[in-house]
Amino acid sequence: LSVLASQLNWRLRQNHLSVVPLSPPESYKHSAEFLLLRGRSLGVSPEYSTTAGECLSRAVKLEPGLVEGWNTLGEQYWKKGDLTTAKTCFTGALQQSKNKVSLRSLSMVLRQLPGGGGDEQGKRVLESVAMARQAVQLDVTDGTSWYILGNAYISLFFTCRQNPQMSQQALSAYAQAEKVDRTATSNPDLHFNRATLFQYEEMFGSALGGYSRAAALDPAWEEPPERERQLLEYLEKLTTLTENKGKVKARRLRTMLSNLSPLALGPCSSPQFRSPAGRVGSLEPRTLSSLTHGHNAGVAALGKVVFSLASEGRMAFTFGMVDSEETCCVVMVYNTADNWGVLIGDSVVILEPQVKRHSVAHNDQTFDFRSIRVDSPLLLIVNGKRQNVQAQTAASVSYKPQSE
Repeated sequence: LSVLASQLNWRLRQNHLSVVPLSPPESYKHSAEFLLLRGRSLGVSPEYSTTAGECLSRAVKLEPGLVEGWNTLGEQYWKKGDLTTAKTCFTGALQQSKNKVSLRSLSMVLRQLPGGGGDEQGKRVLESVAMARQAVQLDVTDGTSWYILGNAYISLFFTCRQNPQMSQQALSAYAQAEKVDRTATSNPDLHFNRATLFQYEEMFGSALGGYSRAAALDPAWEEPPERERQLLEYLEKLTTLTENKGKVKARRLRTMLSNLSPLALGPCSSPQFRSPAGRVGSLEPRTLSSLTHGHNAGVAALGKVVFSLASEGRMAFTFGMVDSEETCCVVMVYNTADNWGVLIGDSVVILEPQVKRHSVAHNDQTFDFRSIRVDSPLLLIVNGKRQNVQAQTAASVSYKPQSE
């Protein structure tokens, strides 16, 4: 029994709890400190505890300056799903004393609050980043604060038109978390979130490594190995389909390409054509093999769709395109509406294509292919027609309750 008692005391200390006497003096039962300790003890489970909430509410009423009480009460409301009241609690704690725990929690809650239009959501995300920055400034050696800042930057990336600078800020914050705090390297959520960003940025090798690391750190978490499996399957399918030109028979392929003409360029053949980047003038048609890596300004790639790839958890609508030279290339289109797509045989023009070369090695598998990244379906002309705004929808970030 003495050994068990020692172990219990050690575990409670690890969770920053204190052992509360089973039969405390009557006067102590009504003190804010006792109520705080009891509320924390009863509220350690992932689910909301009514009794814990009542104890913590009484504690902050007795002692409004009890910052820890406000923070712990906010966490209880967060578990309950009452984000508005949770926000009020964390704000109340900050009114008593500026502290990193309240700032971090407020940063997370602000991003999870439902409702409001795009402008309101954007303001909340900006405020969320500001809260996370302040938490870091209070203690630059705290890896958790850097990790929360990284998550805030990811939200800002998807909210503010996917500005590459925000993506880099997120990756820098994650790297700093690992640099200043060794325990951050063992945070499976950090590796998982960073891998998700890597995948969106088409850094597939890094994404696979991140999912694998998250799975190793938390074997009971099913999502990381599933994401790893899905991405490997996706890469395997697209490389096989590209090599086989969508498995379209040679005779059918020749027939498809015989219908490929400059008329498919549609509006971008006009001298008055204005590209999404603001350039005015007709675009020069180019073969896929003549495109250079990176942004190809002033040109257009023209081809026929030979396959489309629907994969689990896809981030992009993926299809294969063959040009007049029968060169096949993967095309990944982002920010598409759920009902948008192209069909085999469609003529597609890609405006000022962004070309990438991928060389991925993971475990015993390797993938080597060339692709064109299209950040919006509005950068495509399909069967001679520009795509309307209904074809586009912005990517978003999802959160788990009281977690990142």
